[in-house]
Amino acid sequence: MTAQVLAGALADDIRRQVFAAIVLGAADAPAVAGRTGLAARPVVTAIRRLRDAGLVTGDDGDLRVDADRLREAARTDPPARAAREPAEKILRTFLRDGVLVALPAQRGRRRVLLAHIAGSFDPGVRYPERAVDDALRAWCAGGGSDHVTLRRYLVDEGLLAREQGVYWRSGA
Repeated sequence: MTAQVLAGALADDIRRQVFAAIVLGAADAPAVAGRTGLAARPVVTAIRRLRDAGLVTGDDGDLRVDADRLREAARTDPPARAAREPAEKILRTFLRDGVLVALPAQRGRRRVLLAHIAGSFDPGVRYPERAVDDALRAWCAGGGSDHVTLRRYLVDEGLLAREQGVYWRSGA
């Protein structure tokens, strides 16, 4: 059972009520109908659909939640997400002619942008704070952010390291 099947099975109000009644101990269709106040026909249909989805096991008179299947669904990996947004698209959105127009609010997008900016610093070279500020001011000429904020994000994300006013591109 996947999380999608689970969500689909419980998306209907009647099926949720029937499922809840079974969780609370109703073992047959008449008991479920009594607990929920629903008519017999929708109860029987809901029980069949919950059984088909693997949430409920047993016959009428012995209905119970299949806790093992629920645990299994909870342990399964989530479905693969759609492909991550390409870096080129993020860079096109937030950079114009090599100048920052805005900082993304989402951390993942911001990280892509910051990694691109960090690439303008040579690995292994130590830069005084003034040189870092001058380089970052060029990126911020469009008013999308200020160089101090940009420098702080670069350090916070581990893209630049800092010690006693000296910065260098780190391996992160």
